[in-house]
Amino acid sequence: MKPTAPAFDLTRIIPCFEIEGEFLDAGPYGTGHINDTYASRFRKGGAVVRYIHQRVNPHVFKRPDLVMANVERVTKHLRRKVVAAAGNPDRETLNLVPTRDGATFCRDEEGHTWRTYLFIEYAHTYDLVRDHDLAREAAFAFGRFQRLVADLPGDPLSETIPDFHNTVWRYSQFLEAVERDRFNRAAAAKAEFAFIKARAAETSRLVDLHREGRLPLRNTHNDTKFNNVMIDERTRAAVCVIDLDTVMPGFGVVDFGECVRTGAATAVEDERDLAKVKLDLAMFEALAGGFLEATSGFLSPLEVELLPFACRLMTLENGMRFLTDHLSGDVYYKIRREGHNLDRARTQLRLVEEMERVEEAMAAAIVRLG
Repeated sequence: MKPTAPAFDLTRIIPCFEIEGEFLDAGPYGTGHINDTYASRFRKGGAVVRYIHQRVNPHVFKRPDLVMANVERVTKHLRRKVVAAAGNPDRETLNLVPTRDGATFCRDEEGHTWRTYLFIEYAHTYDLVRDHDLAREAAFAFGRFQRLVADLPGDPLSETIPDFHNTVWRYSQFLEAVERDRFNRAAAAKAEFAFIKARAAETSRLVDLHREGRLPLRNTHNDTKFNNVMIDERTRAAVCVIDLDTVMPGFGVVDFGECVRTGAATAVEDERDLAKVKLDLAMFEALAGGFLEATSGFLSPLEVELLPFACRLMTLENGMRFLTDHLSGDVYYKIRREGHNLDRARTQLRLVEEMERVEEAMAAAIVRLG
């Protein structure tokens, strides 16, 4: 795996946490793009035990204390559910390792927030999956997750990234970036502007339905990529959903839309050859089958009907976000070349076009599978 973090002396952080045993080694781990992630090994009672340590990105998560409060509530709730179902709570949910003073995180000398999880052995994530069975497992896991956290007690979860999937706000940010054009990049993207503006009415559809009382807010994951589900190496079954930093109130259909946007596309997110960008209908059906099975009787008929639209809306939203960042000087997404965010935007908008082309087939599949 490619490292996600620069070298860091974890021995400065590890003593903060309730970890026993002999420290062996530690290093960068995984392929995530937001937080810095490391894995460590300890020898304990003759066995080697691993842990995951993460430094929360303060530029993305302005209130890491709220992030950790959400994560603690959600993981404890999931653990109770797993135990009640006679499952394995050390594998079927993330488990925070407390600090020595009983907190869920600590801060280093620079003020960065750190947390530690138990390492889930014999399972791993996939950045790209073309296997329909694994796709179905991942979508089932996201649907099951949404069902399990539906009855989370207490006050609503905090918004860890305000307006994260508020497409009305995302559209206003896009228009503002076009108007400002701080880096004189708008002239090269006129076709993309016109494409988005022609679909402006769609950006408020979910918000309007919620305002009318027809679409409920649910506890949602909001970042339902394949690599946020751990798959058992032996059984190939979904073990648990990870990366809970964006779990907060949202629309249930959005989780499915994000899952399809990232899972059923035939090209990578920054593909320059737009002829390669299609929607894999067989993959879409695999994802839909898993999600619908997990949420059967849970989602309302309107939510089920909205699933294909949510795929298109989330793809349009991401196109807007990439284009907004391109116009704003590439301040949010990491880039590897000039115009990288513009390429990403064009790929997303082409995928929207492809979804529109096969919209009837997507809707028919939902009816058949539902």
